[in-house]
Amino acid sequence: MRQHIAKRILALAIAGAAIPTVSSGEDQTEAASPFTGDVPSMQEEALAAGIDHQYTGPWEFFVGGGAASFDCNGDRLPDLAIAGGSSEAALYVNKSPIGGALKFEKKDLGLPERELKSVLGFYPVDIDNDRQMDLVMLRLGENIILKGGKDCTFEKANRLFSFSGGREWTTSFAATWEAGMTYPTLAIGNYVDRSAPGTPFGTCSDNYVFRPQAAEGPDYSQPFTLHPSYCSLSMLFTDWNKSGQMSLRVTNDRQYYRGGEEQLWQLPDGRPPRQYTSSEGWQQLKIWGMGIAQADLNVDGYPEYALTSMGDTMLQTLDEEAEDERPVYRDMAFEKGSTAHRPYVGGDKRPSTGWHSQFADLNNDTNLDLFIAKGNVEVMPDFAAFDPDNLLLGGFDGKFHESGNEAGIALDTKGRGGVVEDFNADGMLDLLVVNRKHNVNLFRNLGAKTDWGHRPLGNWLKIELDNGKINPNAIGAKINVRSGTLTQVRTVQAGGGHASGQVGFTHFGLGVSERAVIRVQWPDGEWSAPYRVFTNEHVVIRRGADAAQYWFPVSQ
Repeated sequence: MRQHIAKRILALAIAGAAIPTVSSGEDQTEAASPFTGDVPSMQEEALAAGIDHQYTGPWEFFVGGGAASFDCNGDRLPDLAIAGGSSEAALYVNKSPIGGALKFEKKDLGLPERELKSVLGFYPVDIDNDRQMDLVMLRLGENIILKGGKDCTFEKANRLFSFSGGREWTTSFAATWEAGMTYPTLAIGNYVDRSAPGTPFGTCSDNYVFRPQAAEGPDYSQPFTLHPSYCSLSMLFTDWNKSGQMSLRVTNDRQYYRGGEEQLWQLPDGRPPRQYTSSEGWQQLKIWGMGIAQADLNVDGYPEYALTSMGDTMLQTLDEEAEDERPVYRDMAFEKGSTAHRPYVGGDKRPSTGWHSQFADLNNDTNLDLFIAKGNVEVMPDFAAFDPDNLLLGGFDGKFHESGNEAGIALDTKGRGGVVEDFNADGMLDLLVVNRKHNVNLFRNLGAKTDWGHRPLGNWLKIELDNGKINPNAIGAKINVRSGTLTQVRTVQAGGGHASGQVGFTHFGLGVSERAVIRVQWPDGEWSAPYRVFTNEHVVIRRGADAAQYWFPVSQ
């Protein structure tokens, strides 16, 4: 059914034919929710904050539409790079007062107009270890690496890094530092091969892994081809079996040809990547995958994965009966209440379409929540037209509870990529959503709503890691935070989501706890000493340091 619908809609779009619209219905009543904790009140401020930006374009831009959150000027406030599709991509520098209304200023990325267009997504990663964040631009056509400079300046670095941007339709990205490597390994995921017969429904372009070659600087001249490929829409490097060695998890959208499925690739040292097979325990899974997020929900060292698709969201956990660390997974979305398979308001009973997914604690209660950007591909009549983004709040009952309408994010838009981040350094996570043919949404977290206004949410902690000269942002590290008898774990990563990534402080909600103990497992496996800190602080941990440092934000 989905294949037939996609063919029909894209054929109409390519031919320039009018596509019939679908009514979202009159019923906008809120679905009942048993959640009894704090619901964050999210106030939309995009235009007031100075961000006027849409993700636009014809059928090639039905997918993509991402953003990157990172610090490009050294003030530790997260800035934004946002894809535009047929419109120009844009850089917005954060000028928000601490704890106040969000404010951004648009800044020139320093590229010609032709390279600012056809951008589908952004991911930040400090490729050359110079402590200036670089940007990987995913494009319809040549991908571009932007080398970061001081004061949010950038220059094209494809030739400098011996990186071929190709000419594919690129929709996903991830990066990691493999053992003994000075520079990161990059993974590029591509969509439909537009040059193949039968486009747009022909063969998927191959994906690539770029391992750095032995050289004085980054050299990505010898990529490995990942074949077969099935039109990736997201990917991430993951230590799925606690081996200390990353594998590459790929979420694929095109399952109609040649036995397509979701994929997990091994990255053996010094050898080409190799796909896990059914004989090794990998089970074929076809879900029209779009976004991916990982989190260690039960703190057992094995990550869980939220996989979005057209119709529902899967929440995969390693099967308890999996033997010999075989990648055998079961879906627990139904038991955890995170299927998000239909709109939760509006009365539309047709299936939802999920894109970006991200775990984060938006109400600071110590339970991870799950944000999902939603939106019809275009006007697919068998899928919901009014399809608001999800905010699934984690409860102390071990389940997720839909709270998007109560939080104020249930808008009539077509979400694609997104970023959950604290833009004004007040310890409460805000939210950016990139929308197709609609201005981005920028939600400021005001705290819990009360009869007399708003009050702050629970206590929190934000942690920045400094790994030293190589991999300074500690991509691949695991941060353990213990408060009382509770331990939480986060993995620092570059990848996942949908066309959207972020680097910066790692956020922990701590509820009523006033103190915490931090331990870091650095990317090479070495553990730090324990660091005792107060909550409601920004903490900087430098590798080998005797004590953690506090950073105190000051309004500009």
